[in-house]
Amino acid sequence: MRITWFAWLAQHADEYGYGDGPVRASIGTGAVLVTAALFWFALHRNRPAAMAAAGLTCALGIGWLAFH
Repeated sequence: MRITWFAWLAQHADEYGYGDGPVRASIGTGAVLVTAALFWFALHRNRPAAMAAAGLTCALGIGWLAFH
């Protein structure tokens, strides 16, 4: 499922705001992933909350990058 999602994202990258170039897209996506990791480590004692916060951060962050 994850590989399919990444393949779909790569195929449609120009349509969803990643058309500014691979460097800017990589920087933005990396920043979202680092933020999600920080949420995970901040909430590591409560695993369900950590997973939910990190997943929501990834979904909202990448979604925002894709459509803005």
